Amino acid sequence: MLIPDVSYLIKNQSKIRGIFITHGHEDHIGALPYVLRSVQAPIYATRMSAGLIRLKLEEHRLVSKTKLITCEAGDVVKAGKFSVEFIHVNHSIADACAFAIKCPVGTCIHTGDFKIDPTPIQGGMIDLARLGQLGNEGVLALLADSTNVERPGFTRTERSVGASFDALFRGCEERIIVTTFASNVDRIQQIIDVAARYGRRVAVSGRSMENIMKVSTELGYMKVPDGVLMDLNQIQSLPKKKICIITTGSQGETMSALSRMAFSTHRQVEIMPGDRIIISASAIPGNENSIGNVINELYRKGAEVINERERALHVSGHACQDELKIIHALVKPKFFIPIHGEQRMLKIHARLAQDMGMPANHVVISDIGRVIEVSQKSVKLGGTVTAGKVFVDGSGVGDVGSVVLRDRRHLAQDGMVVVVMSMSGEDGALLAGPDLITRGFVYVKESEGLMDELRQVALDAVMHVDGRYTTDWSAIKQAVKADLSNYLYKKTKRSPMILPVIMEV
Repeated sequence: MLIPDVSYLIKNQSKIRGIFITHGHEDHIGALPYVLRSVQAPIYATRMSAGLIRLKLEEHRLVSKTKLITCEAGDVVKAGKFSVEFIHVNHSIADACAFAIKCPVGTCIHTGDFKIDPTPIQGGMIDLARLGQLGNEGVLALLADSTNVERPGFTRTERSVGASFDALFRGCEERIIVTTFASNVDRIQQIIDVAARYGRRVAVSGRSMENIMKVSTELGYMKVPDGVLMDLNQIQSLPKKKICIITTGSQGETMSALSRMAFSTHRQVEIMPGDRIIISASAIPGNENSIGNVINELYRKGAEVINERERALHVSGHACQDELKIIHALVKPKFFIPIHGEQRMLKIHARLAQDMGMPANHVVISDIGRVIEVSQKSVKLGGTVTAGKVFVDGSGVGDVGSVVLRDRRHLAQDGMVVVVMSMSGEDGALLAGPDLITRGFVYVKESEGLMDELRQVALDAVMHVDGRYTTDWSAIKQAVKADLSNYLYKKTKRSPMILPVIMEV
């Protein structure tokens, strides 16, 4: 996993008054259990977000050590010199909020992840009235979501997906398996509703899906009709036309429930010919290959796969260009800072703001770790602070750095060759070896000729360090490594990792 480097926060622990959460998606709350080991501060979040955070804190045994405060849209929290107002927005998870952050210099609005949905499944439309009111009062800076700035027009309403589900469930005599983002409670609600409408029982597979359903039903964000939910083990006894399974795995993740079903490693569900698999999600950039592998395997097993390219089975949770223009027009900020997007998205969003009349010197595009200085008269880039990403590997946090990752890539691509030698500690004479051990490079039994050549190259390297025997083990290792690397590249056009090991006798 990747989490942000919070060295700067640790250094300034005494100044932190609170951690404010816009919504409960994994890329916004996933690092909290790791951050809270080093940074102690109260967390402010809406009910759904707080419920998901509490689940994480329980897993990491941090509930008793953390102050988690539940807020609602409209609440204003005083935090030191700042006050933070929660403003309701639409997104692909319940209870998402923007923030109006007031400080002595002025008001900054942070949109969080959002879109404008006039007909949401629940929760009401984004509070445009409040954003307009703040705009009339005067907003110093707007920080806005840039994810969909490349798309013209408006993002479709979540409600439009329901009609596609209805058409796919109506008249289907086969088992239906639907995969979607676990956090999209409104989407899951629509699947459950249409399944109940057509007399199907629903079972859930996948840990994150089970967790989300537990939290959302307990908090009242999801309403499951009586008698519809069933245990996954029991649902298999029903006729195919009575079964609907909602599962994780829309992004082709290796250990996800759908992936395990596709590759026959799921303990309870095996894909059967005729199964209708509905993928209600779009591919996150970079996941296309893994999703393709799962889909190919599903087809191989005789399943029917329907995705969002064929039908309106997914809508984004992020605002397109015309929605962003509405926010800019309502908020009327003096300065603009595009956020939440790749560099090209931030540039396009900056251009959109300028097209709406904002001077170019009132827009600033920053980078992770770069300080943005905002006053009543100007916005500019300042210095830098320690920032970036930290790797979580097993139970270790931050102990895997760029050097370790480089070595892992090297090993994965070219393998390794270990050269073992026994040498005299008195005069450096070679007593035994060199012996060669390879992993991920060549199969030794089929490459004995090459192994003999490599032993000779290693032997020559040992003998020619300073033209004599030596006990300078570092020099010997360097010579063996360099000579073997050069020889192997010329011979095989590969560069395995070479590890010389000298045992002093």
